[in-house]
Amino acid sequence: MRKLGALLCATSIVIACAASALPSSAQDAGDGFVTTKRWQARQDDYLRFATTELAPGSATNVIAHAERARRDPSFAFDASAVTVDGFAPSFEKIDTFADTADFDLLYLTNLWYGYRHDLPDDVRTAIEDRMHAFKYWYTEPTPPGEVDDRYYWSENHRIIFHTLEYLAGAAFPDDTFSNDGRTGAEHRDEARARILEWLDEKSHLGWTEWHSDVYYQKDATPLLTLIEFAPDRKVATRAAMMLDVLLLDIAEHLQHGNFGANRGRSYMKDKSVAEDQDTFGLSKLLFDDTSQPYESTGDAGAVLFARARKYRLPEVIRRIATTDAVTVDRERMGVPLDPSAPVTPDPKPPYGYSFDDPDTVEFWWDRGAQPVWQTVATTIETLDRYDLWDSDFFSPFAPLRDSVGGDVDAARELARSLAPMLGFGLLTEVNSYTYRSPDVMLSTAQDHRFGMFSEQAHAWQATFDEQALVFTTHPKNEPEVGTEWPDGDGYFTGTGSMPSSAQQGTAAIHVYDPAFARPGESGILGAFDYLPYTHAYFPQERFDEVVTDGHWVFGRKGDGYVGLYSEREPHWRDAPPGTFTHGLTQPFDLVADGGADNVWIVEVGREADDGSFTRFRDELTAAPVAVTREGSDPVRHRVEFTSPQEGKLVYTVTQGAPGELRVDGKRVGIRDYRRVDAPWAQVAFRAPDYVVEHDGAGLELDFAAGTRTTRTE
Repeated sequence: MRKLGALLCATSIVIACAASALPSSAQDAGDGFVTTKRWQARQDDYLRFATTELAPGSATNVIAHAERARRDPSFAFDASAVTVDGFAPSFEKIDTFADTADFDLLYLTNLWYGYRHDLPDDVRTAIEDRMHAFKYWYTEPTPPGEVDDRYYWSENHRIIFHTLEYLAGAAFPDDTFSNDGRTGAEHRDEARARILEWLDEKSHLGWTEWHSDVYYQKDATPLLTLIEFAPDRKVATRAAMMLDVLLLDIAEHLQHGNFGANRGRSYMKDKSVAEDQDTFGLSKLLFDDTSQPYESTGDAGAVLFARARKYRLPEVIRRIATTDAVTVDRERMGVPLDPSAPVTPDPKPPYGYSFDDPDTVEFWWDRGAQPVWQTVATTIETLDRYDLWDSDFFSPFAPLRDSVGGDVDAARELARSLAPMLGFGLLTEVNSYTYRSPDVMLSTAQDHRFGMFSEQAHAWQATFDEQALVFTTHPKNEPEVGTEWPDGDGYFTGTGSMPSSAQQGTAAIHVYDPAFARPGESGILGAFDYLPYTHAYFPQERFDEVVTDGHWVFGRKGDGYVGLYSEREPHWRDAPPGTFTHGLTQPFDLVADGGADNVWIVEVGREADDGSFTRFRDELTAAPVAVTREGSDPVRHRVEFTSPQEGKLVYTVTQGAPGELRVDGKRVGIRDYRRVDAPWAQVAFRAPDYVVEHDGAGLELDFAAGTRTTRTE
């Protein structure tokens, strides 16, 4: 294992117990963490913002008030204002088996563990009643007459449910839990094993919901909850290590407060501006990388970091987040799985994970693999066994189940034939490439699931600051009327078909070509319809200059530039009447009519490297671009682009085959990356340790030994 070197030996501390209290300021020198003075100042800054008014129905806002009252004797907090009626909406979600009820119980569990003695007796009892009665996993019984609409299996839900069960069982080990009749100790022990399994899986494979500006918050909050309250030292320490890994990922992709990476899961309601991202509050508190104010007084991530006593951010992660260096970061996360591969009797699963073992159901469903042919037999068996077909998520698939009449082979063939559509939520291995400078960042998911329908994936983005950014999608539906971006918006959220993309430094090529014909809006498959054009989100008024020049559109923000080329000449589309614009008054929708097959090319630049904005534009409009297509079903696409900065890029891609990128004639790898390949870290994929060094600070995470070591010079 590579070590941090002699300086580490001289100045490091090994955190064998993440549950130790924060050190005093006198102990800060060289300990490798953000200083206590800075850390507590950031915490207090958010708490002052969050406590201007009490929201007694928000558990996280109540936590902020209770914590500030503990820190500041002059701050008045009337706990009697917290009532059972105030928490009624959360209690109703929990009691009726509604989806995301686990989020609510997580915040209530934090309130109970941290401040239960401050709460009125009836509020404390009401929370304890839910902790005793909660259904903690899909294998537990559902009360007669209830339909369980909770989604247990995504990456973030898994760790939240296991955290809730573990902490409830630890709090009441001798009590009988009413939903399944087991003791708290039995729940605690089972959940502990699942937590450690989840932590081990993520430490080796990275995040399923990679770079998610929504769900990283939902991973951070249960991890922080375990660090603060887990009675088991091993659990708390490993949770701290995985939280470090998650925050490193945010730090590597933060651009003036905007977590602007490509993403496995995101929504337009979050990604159009940084302030709407669920990670915004916690990243502002941790990294202080934006002048934009906090958005929510009940932001779960910001609140739980603001009240944290046993976790402090490693200094090296803060320095990476705020560096002015020009860097390239390559990452690999997830598990390879091809749902369009030919059906075979005994498919070989990656990394030894079984497709047939019921104990691996949560591993595959974590990745949205329920309807792929390799796992569909186990999926049907699991849904039958635990009576899950009536839930909101699975009931739409019942007609497809019925169409095969229980024939497993037929189910596999059907799943394979519909893979480009049924894999809408599938999150397979990703190779992520990000160029970052002080002026602009460009981030791409390379050659990922070409032509497949994707509900929430975000293939690429150019980011300048909190609000100036550019990306493309293949829209699934026309814009919807409303006063906000809809949750299920298919116009800017997700994509009717994923592009095959490749990036080299400041330039990237994105090839769109759906792998399936439009099913139309009616029938079982109507949800997988798409529109016959591609488009870009390009909010003109958030840039200092925007210039349209034929197939090219250019933007400047400060000293950063972007040039966006469309093979089909694009035009600006006015927002349809009644649709949400987030305050934008100029057109922000750049549409390339004429077909769902299109090539977009993007290049970013900066004054320090490219000179004036005029020069940047002139060089790109003069740059040769050639797009050729050969054959049919599938079509072979070849895109040639001579980048002023990166040289001649030639990207060749065909449906069902790996894409190939050549730069100046030399083949460049776009897959099989290290887990992290960046100036500050070289981490092998599926490796048990991380060594991170930057600007005189360091962090070593040895997952095999369970140790966390930090240093600063």
